[in-house]
Amino acid sequence: MARQLPYRTMHEIFRRFQAAEPEPKGELEHVNAYTLLVAVALSAQATDAGVNKATRALFARVDTPEKMLALGEEGLIEHIKTIGLYRNKARNVIALSRRLIEEFDGQVPSSRAALASLPGVGRKTANVVLNMWFGFPAQAVDTHIFRVGNRTGIAPGRDVDAVERAIEDNVPVEYQRHAHHWLILHGRYICQARKPRCADCLIRDLCAYEEKTA
Repeated sequence: MARQLPYRTMHEIFRRFQAAEPEPKGELEHVNAYTLLVAVALSAQATDAGVNKATRALFARVDTPEKMLALGEEGLIEHIKTIGLYRNKARNVIALSRRLIEEFDGQVPSSRAALASLPGVGRKTANVVLNMWFGFPAQAVDTHIFRVGNRTGIAPGRDVDAVERAIEDNVPVEYQRHAHHWLILHGRYICQARKPRCADCLIRDLCAYEEKTA
């Protein structure tokens, strides 16, 4: 685990990320806050591409909690059975849809605690929704961010909570809103797990990783 990079280095890293991609977007397809919440809940231990393939037809028909309950668990399974853990996820989506209707007037709440109270929704899912839909600078730490944070020294930490705190504490505030998307995309396409593409990395000279590839 690399040591935390100094402020000046952090500022330059995120300046470069912003210059390269001023408005980074999440790759999960959705049409409103509810379908975003469902997509993120389905994406656990699955790829965004796999979730998108499964939900395109679903979200064309089902874009509210009420429509999801009308579809039912078995109907939902038919749409998402290509996604890992689909039975458990279908059960959670039906349960969270019912909870949204009963406790939140069918609307997706905008607080982390309220979101995390929904079946199948943890802190990471809540943070994604807060960031992508509500524009709050929440940091959703996935495997990509955990790896990049520790490998580069941008946000070192022994667990996801520590990495989340490191991002919040050390990334300059003007870059906080998009920080998690820049880091996810960097981990997905450049700073990959098995062999990072250091030759194509725009922060190669600032990164603390000692085993850089050619």
